[in-house]
Amino acid sequence: MNTNTWQYADQEMALHGREVIHTLTAAGHEAYWVGGCVRDELLGRAIHDMDLTTSAEPEQVIALFPHVIPTGIQHGTVTVMQGGHAFEVTTFRTESGYADHRRPTEVAFVKDIREDLMRRDFTMNAIAMAEHGERVDPFGGEADLRAALVRCVGRAEERFEEDGLRMLRCIRFASVFRFRVAFNTWKGMIRRREKLRYIAMERVRVELEKMLAGPDPLRGLEMLGRSGLLGCTKVPVPWEQCEARALKGIVQLQEELRWGLLLMSCRLTSEAADELLRAWTFSNAVRLRLVHLLEWETELIHSTGVIAGGSVPEESDIINVEALRRSWIRLLIRLGKDTASDWLDLYNTLPASFRGLPPWVEKHVAKTAELASLWTKQAVVVRIKDLNITGNELVQAMNRPGGPWLGQMMEQLLQAVACGDIPNETETLLQEAKRVMSSE
Repeated sequence: MNTNTWQYADQEMALHGREVIHTLTAAGHEAYWVGGCVRDELLGRAIHDMDLTTSAEPEQVIALFPHVIPTGIQHGTVTVMQGGHAFEVTTFRTESGYADHRRPTEVAFVKDIREDLMRRDFTMNAIAMAEHGERVDPFGGEADLRAALVRCVGRAEERFEEDGLRMLRCIRFASVFRFRVAFNTWKGMIRRREKLRYIAMERVRVELEKMLAGPDPLRGLEMLGRSGLLGCTKVPVPWEQCEARALKGIVQLQEELRWGLLLMSCRLTSEAADELLRAWTFSNAVRLRLVHLLEWETELIHSTGVIAGGSVPEESDIINVEALRRSWIRLLIRLGKDTASDWLDLYNTLPASFRGLPPWVEKHVAKTAELASLWTKQAVVVRIKDLNITGNELVQAMNRPGGPWLGQMMEQLLQAVACGDIPNETETLLQEAKRVMSSE
């Protein structure tokens, strides 16, 4: 079989997809590739999976293939495993009764591919392709792709009424593909944006993650701001606080840090960000990464401000580098080297004017950023467990029961080692602990 129909898909996947279609058509059914894979082929984008649609009902599909998983059989979808690849095969259907503004409560199987394509969200996703490349495109999806246009199938208000998440998908497609939104589609989105309140925040977050990870997230963020969609979600985003100038370098950052820049541009405290990220169902790992990043920013600016506090403009060239180093190491101990690296990435992205610091304080921050990588590298020990002494050894050497003093002492020893004041040697650490205790 020839796989030249597909230039942007894995050729083995395309071959096995054609085998599935051929098996269905040889049995007297219609079958097509549909949706995102056809769209991405026409756009010249990499294709990672393939969905199929057929006139065969689920039981008929199951009877034709040896390995089928009934993933969504009540809605006409099964997953056919062919040659190690998974293909979602869905029976032509119509949908109705979107009680939760997200999923259809009623599905009816039909025999006309055009009826099936009519239920889809956007014209670009309502193109089907047969085994040898013939396309079915009743709503002008190819023309809209050439015109770089996101347009709803049929009446936009009806499509968004059926599934409120489609509004965010609309903006995500426009952002990732750098498309425009058709006038009537935009108008329908504005009229139905309140329907976003019915959509789970997890689904909202996934759409925004895809948008932020794209090549032009600023385009999507601008459209979200203009449409007011994020004010209509279950957990609104304080978009009116966002300062656009802070986001100009967002494409330089890796995906998760783009969220950090967005939070910072809204001038959220770490506490407010923590609450928001929980409500938006971020994983604990991502949430803590972003919260620690905001904590680092706040504490670093505060500490450098204190260090520079004695300066006046005419004395601003005098920088206490050692005090800055020790302040940086305290943060390393508290929040870790990964957060240090994240902060440096953001520092190199944010314009200095965003922070609005006095020039002599900004100079201290800039000096810290300049030397931070060196200081981080020099601080070999930044965790208590890396000290060459344990709490039990300290208790025995001091001949006193454990208590709050022990944790405080271990932290003091860690600070001294991390700053390079003493070596990380057991005997030296014991001597330092005895010296501190006797002086107290």
